[in-house]
Amino acid sequence: MGNVLIIGASGEIGSQIALQLGKEGYSLILHYHQNYHSLEQLIKEIPDHQLLDCIQADLTNEQGINRLIGNIAYPIDAVIFSSGIAYYGLLQDTPEKVMDDMLSIHVKAPLAIVKSILPDMIRRKSGKIIMISSIWGEIGASYEVVYSTVKGAQNAFVKALAKEVGPSGITVNAISPGFIDTKMNPLSQEEKAQLMEEIPLNRPGKPEDVANAVTFLLSQQGAYIHGEILRISGGWD
Repeated sequence: MGNVLIIGASGEIGSQIALQLGKEGYSLILHYHQNYHSLEQLIKEIPDHQLLDCIQADLTNEQGINRLIGNIAYPIDAVIFSSGIAYYGLLQDTPEKVMDDMLSIHVKAPLAIVKSILPDMIRRKSGKIIMISSIWGEIGASYEVVYSTVKGAQNAFVKALAKEVGPSGITVNAISPGFIDTKMNPLSQEEKAQLMEEIPLNRPGKPEDVANAVTFLLSQQGAYIHGEILRISGGWD
């Protein structure tokens, strides 16, 4: 099935992607930053012969990015970027450190990682690159200006890179989730109820919904999908 590098595998969405791809028979290389406990629980559910490696790296700085790249010891057939942090607040109140970290994790790190694995993909004329973006990268959100900005940058990256590497047999796509019910979206029950009224399917998305889309894009059924921003939002826009 191929070797898949999952960036941010210890998060709720990343973990679900790993579990689902493990069931599909893919061999996995899992990246995490701090949440080793979550990763430890995850790897218990993945057969030993499918777990190639776990790599710890802090993607908020160049040293961590280089650490990850330097520890990739296997050919990469696909890479999934599901790592991320959010910040809620007015732009004028946003600390510069937060802006720097978000730019590094969401933009600089993916570019650097893809740059490092592209030569081998191009040589083999095969590869898949998938970004887990956000609906905010398409439509923007007040109080989440920086997050919206970096997610918009991810979408632009997908559109541009798809044109550049398509002739080499490499597909590049983004998945743009709406509201996914994870710890990254800590809403009160009242806030969730109000939000559900805006979502035509009247329910929040689940990590499984995102993982299903990733599995589809990696499969032969998704082989002709390229340069797309696939929205998984229950109709919410």
